[in-house]
Amino acid sequence: MEVLVTQRVKYLQATVSHGVTPVVIPCLAIFSHHKCSAKKFKKWFISDIILIIVVHYMEVNMLLFDAPPVTVVPIANSDKEFPVHRIYCVGRNYAEHAREMGKDPDRDPPFFFCKPADAIVLDGEPVPYPPRTENLHHEIELVVAIGREGHDIASENAESYIYAYAVGNDITRRDLQLDSRATGRPWDTGKAFDRSAAISCLYPVDQVGHIRTGEIELSVDGEPRQKADISHLIWSVPEIIAELSTLFTLKPGDLIYTGTPAGVGKVEPGQTMSGSIAGLGTLTNTVTMR
Repeated sequence: MEVLVTQRVKYLQATVSHGVTPVVIPCLAIFSHHKCSAKKFKKWFISDIILIIVVHYMEVNMLLFDAPPVTVVPIANSDKEFPVHRIYCVGRNYAEHAREMGKDPDRDPPFFFCKPADAIVLDGEPVPYPPRTENLHHEIELVVAIGREGHDIASENAESYIYAYAVGNDITRRDLQLDSRATGRPWDTGKAFDRSAAISCLYPVDQVGHIRTGEIELSVDGEPRQKADISHLIWSVPEIIAELSTLFTLKPGDLIYTGTPAGVGKVEPGQTMSGSIAGLGTLTNTVTMR
């Protein structure tokens, strides 16, 4: 009997660690190998199930509060969605934009910063005017969606890590960003606030190919603001991926906002931002009051 109980405990430990389903295995093993009575088998079977359900429930509810939902982006012509892991952004990656921001692109190369995954705003969704700013700006960008893991990626192999492309808008609290820049502090308050990463649906590479050239533009209430060509990027998309992968291990679910052309400007509540990139459709969002 002592051996029987010991084996039952071991079976239960293994069952709890692998979920509720394997509970049948230990009970049947006890019944067949030790020829316990049907009455005892039924009693132990029921108690085992109750114990495992209780332990499973306790494990599931060990979190202090409910985990937030996974941020996802829709995929064109698909019922599936793209779960977002991280959002990387490239700063000053068009020469004319670098100059309008008071920088020399020949002396100040592009660089990276991040936004939280839950900053995503999908096409057609409102952008609430954020607090603590009087100068909210639009920044139209090509977005790259990473489809497989990699680090120290060679630029000539970088495109093989791309799952899809999208139209993005790096919405910016320009006054807070410039204050941070002037004092040498991080840009988080100017760049990484709630609902600051607008994005269209994703267009997989197998549908649209690789985006190396093409017009990128944005208008506000129909008035043209930004217009350039993807080929004007200082760091090309493969170069961005190669450089970024020396700093971070890129993962499926990562998004890279590749930089904005010149013409960034202020938007107010009630105004609608409409951006497009050749071959990728449009991205439209209206700024609303909080």
